[in-house]
Amino acid sequence: MIVRIRSREGLERVSIPESESATVATLRSLIESQLGVPAEAQILSVDPKLLLSNSNSNSNSEAQVSTLSDPSASLSSLGLSHGSLLYLSSSLPRLSAPPPPPRSAFAPAGSFGRNKMTIDDLIARQIRITRQENPHCVSASFDRASANAFQLYVSQTLAFSIKRGGFLYGHVASDSSLSVQFIYEPPQHATEDLLTLLRDPHEERLVHAIASGLGMTCVGFVFTQAVGRKKSDTGEYTLSAREVAQAAALHAEGATPEWVTAVVKLEVDKDGGADVHFEAFQMSDMCLKLFWDGLLETDLPEDADPRLSRVNKEVVVAGKDTKEVDNDFFLVPVKISDHQGPLQCTFPIENRITTVTLRALKSHLDNSKNMPFVKRISDFHLLLLLSKFLDVNSDVPALAECVKNQGNVPEGYQLLIESLAAAS
Repeated sequence: MIVRIRSREGLERVSIPESESATVATLRSLIESQLGVPAEAQILSVDPKLLLSNSNSNSNSEAQVSTLSDPSASLSSLGLSHGSLLYLSSSLPRLSAPPPPPRSAFAPAGSFGRNKMTIDDLIARQIRITRQENPHCVSASFDRASANAFQLYVSQTLAFSIKRGGFLYGHVASDSSLSVQFIYEPPQHATEDLLTLLRDPHEERLVHAIASGLGMTCVGFVFTQAVGRKKSDTGEYTLSAREVAQAAALHAEGATPEWVTAVVKLEVDKDGGADVHFEAFQMSDMCLKLFWDGLLETDLPEDADPRLSRVNKEVVVAGKDTKEVDNDFFLVPVKISDHQGPLQCTFPIENRITTVTLRALKSHLDNSKNMPFVKRISDFHLLLLLSKFLDVNSDVPALAECVKNQGNVPEGYQLLIESLAAAS
């Protein structure tokens, strides 16, 4: 006979070899041998309220719910049979290394539990998916010019017909607030539902060198949602399962607790007007744990419901064992605002439809002759073009630091930049 045991550790199963003569004392002994819960500390009940009590002793729990307190009572007399569900609380921690359960506990016969279970299955079933109330990032502020340049390209050039993405660079303050100062758009290929980043290690090395000189770091990722994205038959959704998986992967790569994922979307009001909206989230700690543990599925079939993320082991959501989780369980909203940052964003942006050349540099410098030279080059996208002609280990950080401090640009750098512009 198999009896299901629900505790604060999750849903587990205990095998009872001689069920006809089994008593409560027998069950307690088997729970200790198979699950590692000391028999003297066990509190058993058929009432789920047992797990809602904050008990530290058997007497406190028994006063609140009806428990299986008679050790000599037979399980059959209590109405327990194959597949019955009991609730378990314990006043002591589990044994550090309980003996492994008999093989039959993982491959039971009969109509209940036909599929074999492994230790990994039981561990996964101990994972409870709940909503995370508080983000690690208290707020995210976006440089107004950078955010506007990103959304204008998506709305006017791409018409929100395909996805678009970019890495966010800026600062994390001591109060865990975040400020985004520029957006780097890597090479990419996109459709209505899929954004594939064609990462260029050499270019990203240049980006990191510029950010280092500016005293900034990568703090998040932004992407857009196409107006023709796949619909869900089960309701509206904020992020699709693919977007959740990609956001979790990038968040994990970023290794910054305050890392944010920003979403840009076009919303149509009841009068037919359209507005561009920015929203910011963090992936929940549980979402990241599932990703790191290899439980969050990232390769999803075409017919998958975009509203539901999939895990490859059963987890507990709202008291039910499932392999599908509503994406909203993984999203932690972050307050969003904007500001005027220290950099300009008027230079053509990399990796878009039109290739950026030195001719753009000449035009930019010609249009800003009346400004101090450091102001003329205070644009990340211009610095990225220049970095392709400079030494990444010395010149790039040094020039970026001049921009950071808004000090005089060494004459050698000025002559080099002007000669590059003239060569176009």
